[in-house]
Amino acid sequence: MAYTQILYHIIIRTKYSDKALELEKAPELYRYIWGIIKNKGCVLYRINGMEDHIHMLCDLHPTVPLADLIKAIKGSSGKWIKASGLFPKFRGWGIKYCALTYAYKQKEVITNYIKNQQKHHRNESFQQEIQRLWKEQNIQKDIKWFWEET
Repeated sequence: MAYTQILYHIIIRTKYSDKALELEKAPELYRYIWGIIKNKGCVLYRINGMEDHIHMLCDLHPTVPLADLIKAIKGSSGKWIKASGLFPKFRGWGIKYCALTYAYKQKEVITNYIKNQQKHHRNESFQQEIQRLWKEQNIQKDIKWFWEET
């Protein structure tokens, strides 16, 4: 068995960035997603978000590919959201996702960043946030890619 210690900061958004996830009901969704992650043998350190996107800090089990985890999270939670009726404006998850890697020593910083989503989004839009995170990670990809639905 392999040993890894890589933190993934995963960001998923709603389809068309709809403001469909009511914040007062979001903890139920977060608990559901935590269950998906736990059932895959992965560890969720923090989850939080806004009406149009969610941030997660995870440590993946060495046998779980990132793309498979994202597919499970989006697929299962999307079905759960629609069945629960908690988020009537939800039309689905956006096709793309963002996953940034961090060293374990950065865990507390990223955990606090995710914890304080509502606070820092008072001064920064979701698009500005993604642009800043990509710049910090030196990602050269055109930011428009993240917002495409095809």
